[in-house]
Amino acid sequence: MSRGLVAAAAVALVAVVAVAPSASADSGDDVPVGTRLAARTHPAVQLTSLTYSGEVVVPTGTIKQGPFNQLVNQATVAVLDGKISSDERSIAKYLFQQMAADVNRYLKPTSPERTVKAQVGGLCTGWWVTPDGYMVTGAHCVEMSDQELSDVFAAQALEKFNKQDAKSILKDLRGISADAEMVQLAQQIYVTFNSSHLKIRGLRKSLSVLQSLPGGGVDKTAKAVPAELVSVGESYPGKDFALLKVNGQQNLPTLPLGDDGDVQTGNTLYISGFPGLVTNTPFFSLESKLEPALTEGPYNAKRTTQEGVPYIQTQAPSYHGNSGGPVFSKDGKVIGMLIAGTVSDTGESSENESFVLPVSIIKEKLNEKNIKPAESLTTRRYNEALDDFFKRHYKDALPKFREVQALHPIHPYVAKYISDSQQAISSGKDETPQPMWLWIVIGAGVLLAILGGLALLSVILRRRKRAATPAPYGGGYAGSVAAPPWQQSLPPGPQSRQMAQHQSRQQVEYDVQAHVQGGVRGGIRDDVRGNAPHDAQAPVQAPFEAPAGTYGQRPDGPTQYVRPMPSPYGRPAEPVADQPSAAQVAELERELAELRRRLEQRPPGA
Repeated sequence: MSRGLVAAAAVALVAVVAVAPSASADSGDDVPVGTRLAARTHPAVQLTSLTYSGEVVVPTGTIKQGPFNQLVNQATVAVLDGKISSDERSIAKYLFQQMAADVNRYLKPTSPERTVKAQVGGLCTGWWVTPDGYMVTGAHCVEMSDQELSDVFAAQALEKFNKQDAKSILKDLRGISADAEMVQLAQQIYVTFNSSHLKIRGLRKSLSVLQSLPGGGVDKTAKAVPAELVSVGESYPGKDFALLKVNGQQNLPTLPLGDDGDVQTGNTLYISGFPGLVTNTPFFSLESKLEPALTEGPYNAKRTTQEGVPYIQTQAPSYHGNSGGPVFSKDGKVIGMLIAGTVSDTGESSENESFVLPVSIIKEKLNEKNIKPAESLTTRRYNEALDDFFKRHYKDALPKFREVQALHPIHPYVAKYISDSQQAISSGKDETPQPMWLWIVIGAGVLLAILGGLALLSVILRRRKRAATPAPYGGGYAGSVAAPPWQQSLPPGPQSRQMAQHQSRQQVEYDVQAHVQGGVRGGIRDDVRGNAPHDAQAPVQAPFEAPAGTYGQRPDGPTQYVRPMPSPYGRPAEPVADQPSAAQVAELERELAELRRRLEQRPPGA
């Protein structure tokens, strides 16, 4: 096959492979950064719970008569001086205001003690850093100071007592109708007194992780998995870091850690977590309000606290409950952890100022406990599946999502992606390209078909060319019989006409000789020619010697024919027995004599 044909086949193969769609033709770049980042990171972001439970004990508040009588005298003087009105309601308000300003001067704790069982705590955000259950969150998310405990227990457990005590003191003001202001002042007296004399007995602390349900979020059926506190730093403005461990875990979704240098002023930061503004509202279902929320905003500046701890200031919105949540760069790597936000004079959070503990501090604390963050196989396969999903390669994504489900059966989101992928395939929305190896196989098949066709065409062309070229003798088998002398070229000269007649005679003799030798494989002793049988391997004698001065050649050496040669009379030669009879020999001799006679009768040059 010529090089041109091979080149044409190669070009055809390249053309077939070239039509194969590129696997990266649709990279899913039209998907917003926040959408892709939320899909990748939400499975590893979990709701954490800190719970304190115990028995709250408060004494009964009793008025100290001496100090109270002095207060009444002060009120009388104030009325006489015209500082307050002389009506009883104004005088009562004056007394309550003075008592609220210095409660312990006018009230003392007495029996009986009152008790109530209470449970307090808070919700924060945590995130997995290893497949076997190590979680990062904020220090203030895992413990409270004594003062904080008293405040939260007082706020939750003492409300009933505060109202009862205020109602009791108002009853002592006989004949005076209490208005809202007086009720509020009376309650404030006992809020302060009961809180300052509160005791907690049998205090118990627990940490847990609320694992998301399929589809995301949690509800009353969500399982709270106990967590062990491994390490805790100092609350803000210190190194506000805590490390938890949930035992019995494997193949958990994890988040990758970046570096402080991954972001700088002006870059967009992304905060993930559970904002209390939504978590504590009664307007949303548990399933929806306990799903992580993603907010974003610019990196404003890098700050340093008086303790020398660096913090990043960002305008990404955050709320109570977001504490401990991961903060990402646009590449989806953790560059810090949300810790604090600015608070107004009324205690309201300012959503446009948040402070982030840099990832370098997180790495430092993990190294202290020899914890090595690692990507889980669940996360790797899940991210691969998401890449295919966002490219609309649903057929490629579906088996990977199923693998994720097998690796981590309680994965909160994979079941929804499996359902969405199946629906997209059924709706004809799949754009999965054929794998490159399939196109290569198809191209190879096409190449083989082209090469086979070209080879067949080449064979046919050679056969046609061979058929158009005269055979050496009788159109027979190339190379089996030497070219007859009369077909050999003669030089021009006066002997040409004389040699023509001589060659004609020799042709007849050569035909007969070939007929005898081809039809009888060494079976006839050619007495006419005096040749030995072929079986004896005797050399075949040339039928004639070329006349002197010609360029004729002797026939080739001994040749044994394995097939009959074509008959010079236009019909196949009849096979001859190994031992010919005398009649057969005589018949051949008569034929030879007749041929000689006819040749002698032909005019010269015919």
